[in-house]
Amino acid sequence: MEYINALLTMLNGMSPYLVLGFLIAGVLHAFVPSAIYSRYLAGTGIKSVLTAAAIGVPLPLCSCGVLPTAVSLRRNGASRAATTSFLIATPQTGVDSIAATYSMMGLPFAFLRPIAALVTALLGGSVLGMLEKRGVLDGENVDGDDGQQTEALPATLWGRVVETLRYGLVEMMQNIGKWLVLGLVIATLITVWVPDDFFTTYASNHFLNMLVVVVIAVPMYVCATGSIPIAAALMMKGLSPGCALVMLMAGPAANVASMLVVGRALGKRAAAVYLASIVAGAMGFGMVIDYWPGLQQLVASAMPECMKCHHSEVSWLNALCSTVIVVMIAVGFITKYRKSYLLTKNKTNRMNEYKINGMMCNHCKMAVEKGLATVEGVEKVTVDLAKGVAYVEGTATPDAIRAKVTALGYENA
Repeated sequence: MEYINALLTMLNGMSPYLVLGFLIAGVLHAFVPSAIYSRYLAGTGIKSVLTAAAIGVPLPLCSCGVLPTAVSLRRNGASRAATTSFLIATPQTGVDSIAATYSMMGLPFAFLRPIAALVTALLGGSVLGMLEKRGVLDGENVDGDDGQQTEALPATLWGRVVETLRYGLVEMMQNIGKWLVLGLVIATLITVWVPDDFFTTYASNHFLNMLVVVVIAVPMYVCATGSIPIAAALMMKGLSPGCALVMLMAGPAANVASMLVVGRALGKRAAAVYLASIVAGAMGFGMVIDYWPGLQQLVASAMPECMKCHHSEVSWLNALCSTVIVVMIAVGFITKYRKSYLLTKNKTNRMNEYKINGMMCNHCKMAVEKGLATVEGVEKVTVDLAKGVAYVEGTATPDAIRAKVTALGYENA
């Protein structure tokens, strides 16, 4: 029963802000033309870098979903500096995760998280911009593609409203639902199993804690929203606020898959700047929080009281929003695996099957479908996200398909 109480406490605390964040994400998707993102990102100066970071901070894209978007920006004219700034800022935060951060970790964290993402993106983008201007990156071979990956907005207001709800309440949950559930489960286990004084007793060195968090967080995959309950649970067990911020920044922004794609799309030096900026920014802001007099206490004391215990009173709004979240998760999973079942059932002999590694969300699915559709000889392509398989019809050769998959930043199995 203790596990259930801890899980419900976290879910009830997050749910109203998650629903609000998902709806705002839907509005951004349905009402803001995707072409606007590349229109202002062609330069290498501070203006384009700042614009890219400012665009990226509110966008609700995880570290896998941001990759095809960033590659598309690059191929549509954005500079490497602006693209890197966008890549750093976007997965660290978003309207949904900012709202959820406020609900579980308080206003100071909800304010510091996007500020840290913005500053870190400016740092990485500016460094890369200077390298571009000096010609340091000119000799690097990077993958190219002339295929556009932009989407047309619905023509009518009603169509955009429907698309807002479809994307915000269904597709977004398909993208991050698994990671949100995983984050809540891990946070529940930490809450119940780890002694309340563990970090203050056994791991009181903040800088060493940050290094450990970076080593664990950088290679693994965790989305911006899914990282929140984990960081909150660790703070309740004595982890310093600065170390928790390192988890929130480094975890969503970098993983092995994203590093490989950044290296292919922007070059190895750009990938090195990308990773160094994330690590330096995360640890830098973590140190500021933990060693600035009074700031650590301010951040720690702002955590909502309901998060510090395993049970709390539940309002009708929290209960309603928690129910909506659970239904959204169920609908998302059912829709995803129903599509997979129907694709498998209706597969014909004309379909060639290609196993693809690295597809995590619907953004990846759309990027692969649109990319493979540009290969000469491809008549139709459908991606089964649940199985990580692309079904291709036409006369295109397997080598051409596999080459395109690699160019898009994914791996052939």
